[in-house]
Amino acid sequence: MATILLIIIYIAFIGLGIPDSLFGAAWPAIYPEFNIPFSFASFVTVIISCGTIVSSMLSAKVISMFGTNKVSAFSTAMTAAALLGFSCSKNLAFFCLFAIPLGLGAGAIDTALNNYVSLHYSATHMSFLHCFYGIGVSVSPYVLSLVISGKYGWRGGYRIAFGIQLGIALIMLFTLPIWKKAHGQGEEVKEQKMKALSFREVMKIPRVKIMCCLFFASCAIECTCGGWGSTFLVEYKHVPADQAARIIMFYYVGMALGRFLSGILAMRLNSWQIIKTGQWVLGAALIILLLPTSPQISGMALFMTGLGNGPLFPNFNYLTPQNFGEDVSQSVMGTQMAAAYVGIMLAPAGCGILGQNIGMGVFPVYLFIFYVFMLMGTGKVKRILRA
Repeated sequence: MATILLIIIYIAFIGLGIPDSLFGAAWPAIYPEFNIPFSFASFVTVIISCGTIVSSMLSAKVISMFGTNKVSAFSTAMTAAALLGFSCSKNLAFFCLFAIPLGLGAGAIDTALNNYVSLHYSATHMSFLHCFYGIGVSVSPYVLSLVISGKYGWRGGYRIAFGIQLGIALIMLFTLPIWKKAHGQGEEVKEQKMKALSFREVMKIPRVKIMCCLFFASCAIECTCGGWGSTFLVEYKHVPADQAARIIMFYYVGMALGRFLSGILAMRLNSWQIIKTGQWVLGAALIILLLPTSPQISGMALFMTGLGNGPLFPNFNYLTPQNFGEDVSQSVMGTQMAAAYVGIMLAPAGCGILGQNIGMGVFPVYLFIFYVFMLMGTGKVKRILRA
């Protein structure tokens, strides 16, 4: 039963990834239709991120009341409804409205399942979990690239994504009883007994602040790259929108591959060794992206960015119970995820503002600044752990 449940969780993470890449890939086709500046994407992404921050911070209390299984199923249904709403939107105001349930649902799924896997499964399973997220974020730009030039345009891509997400929500709903069978009836009691700490209490725990910085930086790179990579290719490299959607798909493929390889390497290396390797690859990718190269080389650099940065987030997550203890891991996980979503909210918004006023040539420089910040945080937390 534990294996069947793991497969269900993997499927849920495919659903988590589908909306995350769809918006960034579709935006070059959306903003001309709405007749608005391309930087207005930040309004939508900020609202989504606010929703994820709220649901992450409340996750420990909500899960203790309803359980990981019910929270995950309901949240997946919320994200499906949001995708349908996006496909019917006629202006930016409706996009902002449907961004609310998308953010609330995504944050709850992410926090709940990350903590559950870190407690009940291995580091390999955690990396594979995020590999399936990579599959989700890879599928949606590809599907969009097939339909964006057709009759239904970007709306067709959102409707297909809604159909996939609805199917995943139904799977989650019909398999609710499996959760109790997989790890025993005591699991529900265990979730209810977890300490639901306040934000202030969590932040007093040693090392939490530095780990939050690592989550912030890694997710800032991931979502700025995913959200603005397509626009960078269109505006700065002069690539057509449909081709840019295909190229950015390779960024997400790189992310999925990086997480898959992390799962394989976890059988021989510990999480910190995998993190170090990923950061080396990420640094090389960003240096290439800084150079004045062809769109094809930039596409390769985006692939390498996903490959290097992809393993970092799942390994940071997996370290949570080890660093802080199982009894408070859900509360700490929620705070770390909130920090990640602050990065997701602020970093792409900042890139959009700078890109609108300076030009999208700022995109690789912007990513490199967060990379340096992450390296500094990694060095500091490892020094504290050795002390």
